[in-house]
Amino acid sequence: MRSCKLAFRNVRRSVRDYAVYFLTLTFGVCLFYVFSALDGQSVMGFLARTGNPNVEAIFMLVGVFSAFVAVVLAGLILYANQFLMKRRKRELGTYALLGMPTEQVARLMVEETLLIGLAALVSGIALGILGSWALDRLTVAMFLAAPEELFTFSLSWAAAGKTVIYFGIIFLVVMAFTGVSVSRSRLIDLIRAGRTNEEIAQRPLALAVSLFLLGCVSLGTAYAILLVRGLLRIDLLWFVMLGLGTLGTFLIFRSLSGFLLRMTRGHAGYYKGLNMFVLRQWSGKVHTNCLSNTVISILLLLSIGVTACSVGLNDTITATVGDQTPYDLTVLNYGREGIYEEADVPALFQAIGVDPEDCFAKVESVTVYYNEEAVTSFPEAGFYAAISLSRYNALMEERGLPLLSGEDLPCRTPNAIVNGPAADGVVVVPDETLSLLTPRRQMVNITYAGNASQVDDLVRMSLDKAEKFTGGLDIMMNYKLDNYYDLMGAKLLVLYMGLYLGLVFLLTAAAVLALQQLSQAADNARRYELLSKLGAPESLRRRALIQQVALAFLLPLALGAIHALVGMKAANDIIRVMGRVDSVHSSLLTAGLLLIVYGGYFLATCLGAWRAVRGKNV
Repeated sequence: MRSCKLAFRNVRRSVRDYAVYFLTLTFGVCLFYVFSALDGQSVMGFLARTGNPNVEAIFMLVGVFSAFVAVVLAGLILYANQFLMKRRKRELGTYALLGMPTEQVARLMVEETLLIGLAALVSGIALGILGSWALDRLTVAMFLAAPEELFTFSLSWAAAGKTVIYFGIIFLVVMAFTGVSVSRSRLIDLIRAGRTNEEIAQRPLALAVSLFLLGCVSLGTAYAILLVRGLLRIDLLWFVMLGLGTLGTFLIFRSLSGFLLRMTRGHAGYYKGLNMFVLRQWSGKVHTNCLSNTVISILLLLSIGVTACSVGLNDTITATVGDQTPYDLTVLNYGREGIYEEADVPALFQAIGVDPEDCFAKVESVTVYYNEEAVTSFPEAGFYAAISLSRYNALMEERGLPLLSGEDLPCRTPNAIVNGPAADGVVVVPDETLSLLTPRRQMVNITYAGNASQVDDLVRMSLDKAEKFTGGLDIMMNYKLDNYYDLMGAKLLVLYMGLYLGLVFLLTAAAVLALQQLSQAADNARRYELLSKLGAPESLRRRALIQQVALAFLLPLALGAIHALVGMKAANDIIRVMGRVDSVHSSLLTAGLLLIVYGGYFLATCLGAWRAVRGKNV
């Protein structure tokens, strides 16, 4: 009981030390809950009822990714716990010197871990419920016409239970690791924690420069393989590319210590302020930071690349909706027994109770003709129909799209003339050429008046109730909303999975850097105290600390951003096949997420590190 009170008091007293650790746990729980609760979203339920095949794929991938994310977060939590243990070893050694048995010290740390885990679990799920609601509202806002049933939200108890189970297991593992680690620690190791420094290996400048150049060559080769061969050609050379990219990143970080330190020594700025102290502090952690910086840079590459590409592909899919379905409804009239016969479509709707004057803002009838290769010079196998230049330009003029001239003909239609796949494979020919071709099909494009969703519901209900609508003609409907909901499933699949993985990678990279810098700041407290005694003012010491943290945050980000730019170029080449690529929008959104998450961790780290180095005499 006493140990529980002491654990609670320690956690409350050390809340600042635990801040980054606690926030990482909370955000991890929140993120896990938000995406585990997708099955409870009104949007997912609506798309499932429409028979959208992507909904099942989303649920399946969320399950797979959740297991992967749980493993990543478990590793992150263990890593963070290791740094916290290192920071508190002297405190634990003091408990041992005061006579507290080792088993009781271990139990104390286990109880502290349990308290933090429970608090993070409760606050993370609470924040996750809010985040799930925000994601649900954001998804509803993405719909062109949101049905009334989407404006509902419910708590997902299944997601809450899944989150508790997954993170309960993770916290049990962390507690077991903590207990074993403390029980095996020797008193002398606990007391002397933080007193040993890493030696700065003095390497020849020529070796550092050679490693740097070798790293650049490795990266350049990896970039060239990626850009020339593409992203989806996975074979042995693809894995060679990954190996060269990782090796190049490692060599650059490995060489930067000796490279920058030796090069800046001859510069006057090296002796300005506390620059010499900052650079030597950073160089002194080369063996620890070299590998971690490589991993962090790769995590940032994955975060930036996955997020930007998912948003870019999402925008491409959105543009595809407008490109492929420019009208609210297209009525395809295939004639009678395969023979062309034009129909008065507005009259047919009038007969079943849909008033064209009230419900339709515009009705345009388009006739396409059989394509004959001998006349149009386009193969019949790939182009099933032809349309006259004047009719095509009239349709495009109504939509404000570029017109074609006679010099362009014959050519494939640059823009859809009707909804759906029927728009593919149509050739634009001169008006006089139509006399040589035979009418094939009537296509009637309808734009709704007023509320598109309400009119669409009226049209569907009237058609379902009508005993006779076609008058014996073979007629088929192509609704814009049907195409839109199908594409929305693919859109949400890409967006959700991209944001899920992108945020997890970003959170992991930022948290590892923050914990690493906080731990190093605690180790450097005595050095900053010595600077104070030597006369360095507080503003100069604070600036030196910020520069040290900024150097640690910006170097992996810079190299990760360069990797991501090359990767996004390769990915955009693939996305461009589907349609337009809005790289500006995706880049801005990704930069915003980086600024919020990565920048937030940077600020929190600077504040926490300054508190750590401010001794009683500072």
